[in-house]
Amino acid sequence: MTTHHDHIQMLRAELTSVHLSRRERRQIERELKKALARRDAEPPA
Repeated sequence: MTTHHDHIQMLRAELTSVHLSRRERRQIERELKKALARRDAEPPA
């Protein structure tokens, strides 16, 4: 199972790729923003 932390790390790694179109980059940035918001909305473990 992928945790929020793992998902966020994968998205950040994808953003470092030089072979992304502007559209792909914007999509990943939006998904990262949503993942960070979900992580921040959860109560601390």
